[in-house]
Amino acid sequence: MELKSLIRDIPDFPQQGIMFRDITTLLKNPQGLRYTIDTLTQKCRDRNLLPDYIVGMESRGFVFAPLLAYQLNAGFIPVRKPGKLPAAVHHIEYELEYGTDRLEIHQDALEAGAKVLVVDDLIATGGTAKATAELLAKMGAKILGFAFVIELTGLNGRQMLPNLPIISLMEY
Repeated sequence: MELKSLIRDIPDFPQQGIMFRDITTLLKNPQGLRYTIDTLTQKCRDRNLLPDYIVGMESRGFVFAPLLAYQLNAGFIPVRKPGKLPAAVHHIEYELEYGTDRLEIHQDALEAGAKVLVVDDLIATGGTAKATAELLAKMGAKILGFAFVIELTGLNGRQMLPNLPIISLMEY
C-alpha cells in the first residue's frame, strides 16, 4: 500500500512556508490505518524492538502508540504537555526554534530498567523525541528505539537520536 497517497499536504500551515503533512486522511481510511499499525508492528518484531511499554508523545503519538502497544503486548504510557497529568510528574524543559516547551510523565509510570519504545506520528527536528528520551533516561528506562509514521528528512531529526534504532514508514 502506498501510504503517502493517504497523507494530505496542506501548504502554509501553521505558518507561511510550512508544508503540513496531515494524517487525518490516513486515520479515516480503515485499510491505511490497519496497514500502518501492522507494518510498524512487523518492523518492531523484525528488529527485536519488543518493549515493556510504548511511550506516546502528545498529541498525535497517542493515536498510534496504544494500537502498537496492543499489537506488541506492551503497556501504553503518555508523555504530555504541562498540567494535563493528575498525579505527581517528572518533567523536562527543552528548546524549540522560538522559545522552550515542557513535557511531563507520571512519576510512577514505569520502573527503572523497563524497556520502552517511543512512538509519534512524525519526526521533524527531533527535539521532542530527544527530550522524551532524556526524560525516560532520567527515570531509568532502557530506550529500545523510536517509531514514526513520517520522517521529514530535510530537518535532520534522526541526528538528534544517535545510536538508537529508528523506524519510519515514509519519508518526505
